[in-house]
Amino acid sequence: MSDLFDREFHASRAGGYSSPGHVYPNTPGFKGSAETGREAAEAISDKLGRLQRQVFNAVKGRGTNGLTPEEAADLLAIDRVSVQPRFSELKAKGLIADSGKRRVNPSSRKRAVVWVIRELAPKMEAAHG
Repeated sequence: MSDLFDREFHASRAGGYSSPGHVYPNTPGFKGSAETGREAAEAISDKLGRLQRQVFNAVKGRGTNGLTPEEAADLLAIDRVSVQPRFSELKAKGLIADSGKRRVNPSSRKRAVVWVIRELAPKMEAAHG
């Protein structure tokens, strides 16, 4: 039987984190083996449900127009680093999906995925994503 450190180390090497009774995406995840990622995930844990709900409602409110994480951060007046991971969690829960659209982020000038609620996603994405 492995101890907690071994479980965390192996979960981190696999690209994520979970502990008994606390499984991503129902709790914050993190990537890599850096302790700072785990600490950040644990720090936001108490706010996770509320932030996920806010992001989901913002995406839902935009209908087929959807939102990028940067747009959602601006709309909700919440730091993008707090909003971005909620998109990954909501996708993992099957609540949002890639709309197939892309928009340019003003901050980076890079294209970003436009997310919509699962029911509004293209049929191929809804069936396979």
